[in-house]
Amino acid sequence: MYVDTLLEQGLAREWGICGIGVMPADRRMRDVLRDQNGLYTLILEHPDGSRDARVIGSIVDYRYAPDDPQATIELLAAPTTRIISMTITEGGYQVRDRESVFGLIAEALARRRDRGIVSPTIVSCDNIEHNGEVARRAVIAHAELLRLGVADWIAEHTRFPCSMVDRITPATTPDIIAGAERDFGVADEWPVVAEAFAAWVLEDDFADGRPPLEEAGVLLVDDVSPYESMKLGLLNAGHQCLCYFAALSGYRMVHDAARDPLFAEFLLAYFDTEGIPTLRPVPGIDLHAYSRGLIERFANPGVRDTVARLCAYSSDRIPKWLLPVLRANLAAGGPIRLASATVASWARYAEAVDERGEPIEVVDNLAGSLVPIARSQQVHPTAFIENTALFGELARVPRFVEAYRWALDSLHTRGARATLEVLLRGDTKAVRP
Repeated sequence: MYVDTLLEQGLAREWGICGIGVMPADRRMRDVLRDQNGLYTLILEHPDGSRDARVIGSIVDYRYAPDDPQATIELLAAPTTRIISMTITEGGYQVRDRESVFGLIAEALARRRDRGIVSPTIVSCDNIEHNGEVARRAVIAHAELLRLGVADWIAEHTRFPCSMVDRITPATTPDIIAGAERDFGVADEWPVVAEAFAAWVLEDDFADGRPPLEEAGVLLVDDVSPYESMKLGLLNAGHQCLCYFAALSGYRMVHDAARDPLFAEFLLAYFDTEGIPTLRPVPGIDLHAYSRGLIERFANPGVRDTVARLCAYSSDRIPKWLLPVLRANLAAGGPIRLASATVASWARYAEAVDERGEPIEVVDNLAGSLVPIARSQQVHPTAFIENTALFGELARVPRFVEAYRWALDSLHTRGARATLEVLLRGDTKAVRP
């Protein structure tokens, strides 16, 4: 969208985007974009119910890497490829495979070194704190499996700027596809619906040039860390605070839950008392105004984001988004009741049945182990948080364990809504079993 904006302004005409997919579902994306000449519709949903649509024309090619890994590597190694951006989800950084994203990039960088071609810039757009540094470690780790000296060359020549992307964008569904044709007369097999709000904060550290992204609204900075901490600790962690309680209560759409006064009050309490106090000042941002804007964004009915999407892959998300907030408050002696209760709501959700007895499909890479553990917590209340791979030593921190156990017991005996009501009254001791 940002590059398309530049092209519309007559800027950056020498730049275009080639998408590369590595997952099985990306094969269909390749087919759709090929049939549509790389075009797709971006539909923006405003809080007042109005909608805008535009065609994005900045994608000039799309490759499905498993079809021809060598051709993909050559594309990445070509001197005309100057920036490689990644949106691969949090769990993708743990993969050690030569045909993974990082394996492909490492081999392409090795060929550049061998051929005397300048290194590109690697831009992670993933919801991970210090994502550029995380990407750097992943690429170098894969490079160490290759030829001698490649990792050293990457460390010296390749730039890995950190970035923060902030726009709620749910997955494309058949309803979205049908709505694009009904409302805008566009036959598009992969339209994208997003909220109108958008922010991209990017460290200005490029190895071989870049488009004039600042002309399209990108904020170029020296240090993105305060912005990414804000987004992860408020928006992403706020989604986690909302979604499990919402799912247990029977909500299926995010906007319905966010419009519930009880859930909105809980989110604001988390932002004000636990989230914001752990953050550094963010240049140009009023954190309290940003957090209140999040409630409006979550409550936007046009986005039609699902609770199930927010609940998915929690074992990748909770440790990166919520636990840092909780640990910071533990270290500082700050409040932890709401974050601890959110962890407990995940543990209760992982039992795979809601309060009405309806089954929950737990979508998580670790679901096979997490669901049985969660179902054992009626007799072993700390079973879930004793998973040190996810929680470290938190199960040995008495203040967290006490808050967690109270919330988990309350979820079992009183339910999600009653638990939130007690938490907001701040009188959990009075109702402790």
